[in-house]
Amino acid sequence: METTHSADSVRPDDDSAAGANSAAVRPDPVWRTRMAPLLVAGLGAGALVLLHLRDPHEEGSYGICPVYALTGWYCPGCGGLRAMHNLTEGRLIDSLHSNILALPLVLAFALWVGDWTIRAWRGRTMRLPSIGLSTAWAVPALFVVYSVLRNTPWGTWLTPV
Repeated sequence: METTHSADSVRPDDDSAAGANSAAVRPDPVWRTRMAPLLVAGLGAGALVLLHLRDPHEEGSYGICPVYALTGWYCPGCGGLRAMHNLTEGRLIDSLHSNILALPLVLAFALWVGDWTIRAWRGRTMRLPSIGLSTAWAVPALFVVYSVLRNTPWGTWLTPV
């Protein structure tokens, strides 16, 4: 049985891409492959600058969380803007107290964008994080437990400040 490759499955860093199908695939222009991760990194940096300059601790500065407005419950993201603002001012403990999940998520995002940027400059494709089935269930479960716990009397230390 002969194996054929579609044009979508051929990657620039794939050494097995040979034959008629590889000639039909045109690589993206260099500027396009290198600019995408830089644009994403720039947008992230711009968001951090905005959060540093405009304090989310001031009531109404960024609006109100729709989940909190409708239910009175803190969602997993409540306090995330304040956490990033505190982090840009160097207040790590305050950042963790505003939203303990924000710092690890932002660090993971920064590592992924950094890896994407390095791979793009080397002419390779973006690598998506691969997770197993147990992680695919554990992460949403963590968010649910975190949401419930921070809205109980036992989880008041998790409420945003």
